[in-house]
Amino acid sequence: MSDLQVSLLIIGLVVVGGVVAFNWLQQWRLRRRLEHAFGDKHEDVLLRDDAPHDRTRRTDPHQPGADRVEPTLGVPAAAAPVEYVPQEEHLVLAATLPPVPGFDPMIDFIVSVDASEPVSAAGLAELHTKASVCGRRFRVAGYSFAAREWEEAARLSGGRYAHLKLALQLVNRKGPVDLGALTTFCAAAQECAERFSASASFPGIEEGLTAARDLDAFCSEVDIAIGVNIVAPEGRFSGPRIRSLAESAGLKLEADGVFHYRDDAQQTLFTLDNHEPAPFLPEQIGRLNTAGITLLLDVPRVGDGEAALAHMLAVGVELAQGLGGSLVDDNRVPLSDNSVRAIQQQLRAIQAKMEAHGIPAGSERALRLFS
Repeated sequence: MSDLQVSLLIIGLVVVGGVVAFNWLQQWRLRRRLEHAFGDKHEDVLLRDDAPHDRTRRTDPHQPGADRVEPTLGVPAAAAPVEYVPQEEHLVLAATLPPVPGFDPMIDFIVSVDASEPVSAAGLAELHTKASVCGRRFRVAGYSFAAREWEEAARLSGGRYAHLKLALQLVNRKGPVDLGALTTFCAAAQECAERFSASASFPGIEEGLTAARDLDAFCSEVDIAIGVNIVAPEGRFSGPRIRSLAESAGLKLEADGVFHYRDDAQQTLFTLDNHEPAPFLPEQIGRLNTAGITLLLDVPRVGDGEAALAHMLAVGVELAQGLGGSLVDDNRVPLSDNSVRAIQQQLRAIQAKMEAHGIPAGSERALRLFS
């Protein structure tokens, strides 16, 4: 080997050694900065057999009697997170959570969305926007691990939820939900699940549509209102006189242009309306006059229908006497004892039919369906 080759070899070794030394120095300096910033180096607690840390204990279903120990983050109790639950816990809880208050499988199409980590209520804004396109009443509820209960997952509720329930009401007085509304609602739920890497479970759409049609058909059978009229034999009734007598009988004129008689729970038992098309608007009733007025009892929405009917008829007698009018039925035939008994029998039959179908008159279920 010549002197030149030896010299080149020595220079190469020196260069390589310098590079290695420089890299080691850089790593050492980096390690020192990290230790200074985050404290002394700690052992990996997951690799220690005797490390004292919190555990969640659960029986392994594949090994009866054996316990599987899962490590969790060791944080002080005062600072423990209240919303985060490990993914496996979410999967277990999804099947065991209580029903959502107000979600009714008989009249609601209910969708479940389960995520591996909580989703903020603000992140659900797009879900609300897209679901509202269906044009039907819907609700979104989220399970709060902090409160251990379901709560409304509104856009600005501020909550975080790994489990969501969405409910679309199948029927109201506008009719049953249609295919377009139902598929729009389901698409909104599915898109939300995909956005947050969650799973969504749906009832069958065809089954939902069939249930909606059947329920609407039943509701149509019992959607009855009982009305009696007070008509002026001659002349017309003045608006101020009607208002004075109605308010004396406990009715109150409301923004919809109708007098309402409400119970202690503020539920309307019966109403008083103009027999003619013009409503009793507060700003116009002082100048209004009419040939007749109508008392109306909305049968499906009143719990104790017989008591409400009796009180409505008594108010009708008072108004007829005070106005100098006649109390008649829809055919303008004066009410007799026989006609009142026929009305009572019809009322009892309707409410018994609703009770047998699981929709008691005046119940929350009935109030939602007949709205």
